[in-house]
Parts: sequence; structure tokens; C-alpha cells
Amino acid sequence: MKKGNKYGTHRVIEPEGVLTQAAQKIDNNFSELYSNEILCDVISLNIDSASFAQLREEANDDEEKIKAKIFEIVNERGKMQNPVTGSGGMFIGKISSIGEDLKDIDLKPGDKIASLVSLSLTPLKIKSIDKIHIDIDRVDITGQAILFESGLYAKLPDDMSEALALAALDVAGAPAQTAKMVKPGDSVLVLGAGGKSGMMCCYEAYKRVGPTGREVGMCRKDSHKEMLLSNKFCHAVIQSDATKPIELLDKALKANDGKEYDISISCVNMPSTEMACILPVRNGGIVYFFSMATSFTKAALGAEGAGKDVSMIVGNGYTKDHAAITLELLRESEALKKIFNEKYV
Repeated sequence: MKKGNKYGTHRVIEPEGVLTQAAQKIDNNFSELYSNEILCDVISLNIDSASFAQLREEANDDEEKIKAKIFEIVNERGKMQNPVTGSGGMFIGKISSIGEDLKDIDLKPGDKIASLVSLSLTPLKIKSIDKIHIDIDRVDITGQAILFESGLYAKLPDDMSEALALAALDVAGAPAQTAKMVKPGDSVLVLGAGGKSGMMCCYEAYKRVGPTGREVGMCRKDSHKEMLLSNKFCHAVIQSDATKPIELLDKALKANDGKEYDISISCVNMPSTEMACILPVRNGGIVYFFSMATSFTKAALGAEGAGKDVSMIVGNGYTKDHAAITLELLRESEALKKIFNEKYV
């Protein structure tokens, strides 16, 4: 067996010299496994929310057209990376084989895992697309994928279904980062609070701010507002459009006794929402962009133009122990677990 690069650059076809996430095309021929690679039989893909929303819009919710576009992307790129959003998602699957240099890791053939690295950098080959779960961004496939030596993964837990674990792990970075950022007494605004990542961030932030803090969620639907309030995931919920920053700012400040927030968290899967996240935050506060629809240019120049001295954090999908932290939320909260089972499984 030949040994590949720890970060997978041996599978980059073009352009040369970049990592697999930045590559336009990577090698998804798995007839020869490198000695530091793990080959997985893929069961399902969880497509990134911003990516799947774009695919749905382009296909006008036609499932056959969505299938065709996914095949087209993977055949052209060797990975599932939406060329419009640049984002990917994650997979669940079974370990097929492990390179000889990785024999000491805590995996064996047959183990079920969830990948914790983006599909935008993961070599993937799809034999068939078996089902599109259009409302939960999930695609059941028959295929294979490679995890590199640097690749992150989580063994699927025994005390919950695969689908439930996948739904949570897909957004594991968001609630775990929230747990590390938010402290007692903080005021926190979560945009896109009705979705998977938003709901988990609300729950975690509500818990962390304690009795002296305040956590406000922003959503668009009446049903989301009722769900967030009835389950005590938020102290207050505003309904607004995150593409209309001044309207949202007015409602957000009113919900926080006229005061600006210490932290805002963006879980909105739409573009052009950067200023709705920035404007409600005080100078010296934190703006956390978990959404893959975020534009660095719009955020940086928009904050400058508004005179906002805020720390802006890119939503890294990985933070230490993020899988364990996120799965524990489902064990901790029966309400959260019930909602996830009803909406995302």
C-alpha cells in the first residue's frame, strides 16, 4: 500500500497544490486504498442546509432533478460540493476497510460512524440514490467514501437511532461552540431559531445564560415561535425576516428591553443576512456565523460601515468534543429529542 498525505492532497486532481476542499476535482477511484485511508460504505448523506435549499430551489422541488444534480456534482468533482454555495454536508456509513497505517485506531470493519468532516472535501462515489428526504436535507444512497488520516468521525451511539444521531451530528459545531461562548448573565440572539442548529443553540444558550441572562430567538413561522416558547428554549421569540436588518434590529432590541446583545448566533440558511446578525450586537460583543450562506465580504464591510467593533467568528463545524456535547443535549432534553424525532427522522 502506498501512503498518502495526511490531509488527502494525494487525491487532488485539479488544481495542483490545494487541499481537497478547495479542489475543483478529486480522485474518487477506490480500487486502490492508501495505507492511511479509511474506506466507508455510505448509507446516507446529510446535505448542508444552505446547499440543499439551493438544490431544491434550482430543481423547483422536483426530486428527480435533485437526484440528477447530485449525480452531476459528484461525477464532475469526485465529492459532494455544491458549486453555488461551496458547502457539502456529512455522511453516515459502515467501515469497509482500514489502511494498514491506521490499525491502532478505535475502529474495525462493520462499525457504524458519522463523518464529522465536510462532504466538500470527502472523496465520494455514488452507485445509486435510493431516496430523497426532501424536508430534512437527507439523501439515502448506495456508495462509498474515504476518510483521510486527519478525518474526524463519531461512532454512532447505541441509545438512539442512526437517523436521530445523524440529524444532531450534522450541526454539532453550533451548540458546542455556543456552550463555550455563552456565560451566565449574557444576552444572546439566535437567528434561524426554528431550524436544527438554531433550536439546539437556543436550548444551550438558554441553559448557559442562567437566571440573570436573556436568550431571544428569531424565526419566521408561527409554529416555530410556539415550539420555542412552549418548550422553554427561549425567553422571548421575535418573528422577522433576516434579510431586512433594520426591521429585525427594532424587534430584537424591543425583546431585550432596548439593549444591544452580547452575542448573536446566525443559523439562517439564506444569503444576505449578515447585517441582521451584526446590528443588534454591542461594541465588544460576538457575532457567530454558523450559516454556510454567510459572505465574509458582506460581514466585514458591513460591520465597518455600521461602525460595529464586534468579534466575528466563522462557524467552524469542529470544536473539541462537539459530537459528545451535542448528543448529550438529546439525552438531557426529552423535548429536544421528541422534536428531532418528529421533524428530522
